[in-house]
This record gives sequence, structure tokens and C-alpha cells, in this order.
Amino acid sequence: MSLGTRITSEFKGDRSIWAVVILLSIFSLLAVYSSTGTLAYKHQGGNTETYLIIQFIILLGGLFLTYFFHLMHYMRYSKWAPYLIIISIPMLMYTIAFGAEFNEARRWISVPLVGITFQTSEFAKLALIIYVARAISSKQEYIKDFQSAFLPIIVPVLIIVGLIAPADGSTALLLFFTCLVMMFIGRVAMQYIALLLFLGIVVFTILVTLGEFFPDIIRRDTWTTRVQEFMDEEEGVYQVEQAKIAIANGGLFGLGPGNSRQRNYLPAPYSDFIYAIICEEYGFIGGAIVILLYVFFFFRTTRLITKSPKAFGAMLVMGLSMIMMMQAFTNIAVNLHLIPVTGLTLPLISKGGTSIIFTCISFGMILSVSKYIESITS
Repeated sequence: MSLGTRITSEFKGDRSIWAVVILLSIFSLLAVYSSTGTLAYKHQGGNTETYLIIQFIILLGGLFLTYFFHLMHYMRYSKWAPYLIIISIPMLMYTIAFGAEFNEARRWISVPLVGITFQTSEFAKLALIIYVARAISSKQEYIKDFQSAFLPIIVPVLIIVGLIAPADGSTALLLFFTCLVMMFIGRVAMQYIALLLFLGIVVFTILVTLGEFFPDIIRRDTWTTRVQEFMDEEEGVYQVEQAKIAIANGGLFGLGPGNSRQRNYLPAPYSDFIYAIICEEYGFIGGAIVILLYVFFFFRTTRLITKSPKAFGAMLVMGLSMIMMMQAFTNIAVNLHLIPVTGLTLPLISKGGTSIIFTCISFGMILSVSKYIESITS
């Protein structure tokens, strides 16, 4: 058996999606290695290879999880959904109360004995999308009564999003919007979609009000400051200004790998503003390739949605691909100063363990659906 045949037999599902995963991983290694130079001199004595090795190990682990989850039949995820939600709620509550604080946000919990931190919102985000896909697909007919829409769908969405929002408003907003779209495409009656939207606004209003009394827990001041800075054209946000300079420096073809100048001035050039570093080193062409990879990925997933014979598979692929796409373009929009700063990373490219791991798991689940469709159509 040839090497190509062996690889084809092992890695099933949409080959184009596999290619997107590999290409984004390569971009990640190149961009993180370049953008962590200043960080390495501060914390690793100038050893710039340390963060490259760490990122490589995380990506390798993530790709293994992609492979592992793509082997499973995707209907297993439907069975896991209620348990994942049950685990998510106390985990998020613990994070709010006792989570490790970084950049004035409690998004992480420390894993005992291991000495690493874990971003609980990433777990909860995946759990909720799986759960909503299950809740919608379990009722193939038009969901139009209160009993089938409120407790099974609306309440879990409000609880999970409400628990994520205090420390990570951007992720909560993207997740909430994703659930709304899933409900719309899943033919939930419009009055219940409107009800979820109304109750979501109520929950957000309550959080903003409570932020005045619990500023250490609810980041209301951060939200308002970022919006005000974005609206004030005369007072540019420092990191956004540096990102715009980086993109301008790149021109059409870029300064070349490792030649970024703005990495020394940009806060978090390896996470929130890694797209600006890519544009500076690889130019407009490099930045356009990254965008096209995400667009191409979304295009391939829409084909899966239309081909999936089961509603759960279609809803799962739609929810996972949509939130990845929205997060990617939100990050890029921040770098281009089209929207206020959010703190969202670029999926599978930015430095960070939890985000990469759960993004890779999401890819694995999507490929699991693709593998099943491939098996019944071949």
C-alpha cells in the first residue's frame, strides 16, 4: 500500500477541510514564532524557539484530537450533550468565583498538579452548540409550542451565555447570535426566537447594572471603554493604531518571515493582533490567503449541511462552522479597526492552548459528519 493510499484510508472526510486545518496550523507556527520574539526576551532569556516548540506541541495535540474525534460517529456527540451542559454550568460558576485572573478577566481555572490554566468558556461554547443542535434536531417538525422551545433551548442558552458574559462578553455575544441563527434555520417559531432575543437583552442589562456593584467580576467598564474609544475618532486605541501601522508596513508582498517591526510595540501580537503581524510579514497576499482559507472552509461546510441526511449533523456542522467563522472575522475586523477591540483570538492561528484544542475538536466533529456523509454516498 502506497503512502498516499495509507493516508487517504486513515484520514477520512472532506479532504479540503483537512487541508484548511493543516494550512492554518502552518500559518500559526510561522506567525507565533515571529510574534513572540519580545515575549521570549522578557521571559525566556531570549530563547525564541521555546514558544515555537510549545505551539508545535499544542498543535500536534490538537491535530491528534481532530483525528480522534473524526473517527467517532457524530451521533455520539448528541448523547453527550446533556452531560456536557451539566458540567459546563458549575465550571463557569467556579470560574466567576475563583478563576485565575489575567488582564483583569477571570476566564481561566488552574488545573491541579499539572500547573496549566484552562479557559472554561471554550468548553461551554462547544457544549452549548452541541446541545442546541440536539434540542432542535430531536423535534424534526416545526418547533412552535412553548414547552418544546423554552425549557429545552431558551433556558440553557441564557444560563450558559449569562455565565460566560461577565468575563468574556465578546464570546458570549457570538455564542448567543450563533444560537439564534441555529434556531432560525432549525425552524423554531419566530415568537420564541424573539423571546430569546428579548430575554438576552434583559440578561445583558442586568449584568451591566450589576457591573456597577461588582466591577471585579463583571467587566462593564471594559466594555464601555472599548466602545467609547472606537467611537472617538480623535483618540485612537494604541494597539489598533499599531496594528494599522503593521498592516501598512506589509504592503502587497510583506516584509518577509520574521521581519515584523510592530511586534515590538503591539500588545498581544501573538493572539488578539496576530493577523496584523501576518499582514506585515506576508503582505496583502498573505492576509488575503488567511481570509480565503476561512471562507473556503465555510463554503465546504455549507455543502455538508445540505447533504447531511440527519438534522443533528446539519445543525452541528452549521453551529460549529458559523461560530469559528464569526470569531475569525471579528478578530480580523478588530485588526482593521472596523469594530471595537474584543479580545477574541484568530481560530487555530493565535497562540493559546485551550482555544486551539477546542477548535481542533470542533474540526474533528465536523469531519466526523463529513466522514458519515462520504460513507453513505460512496
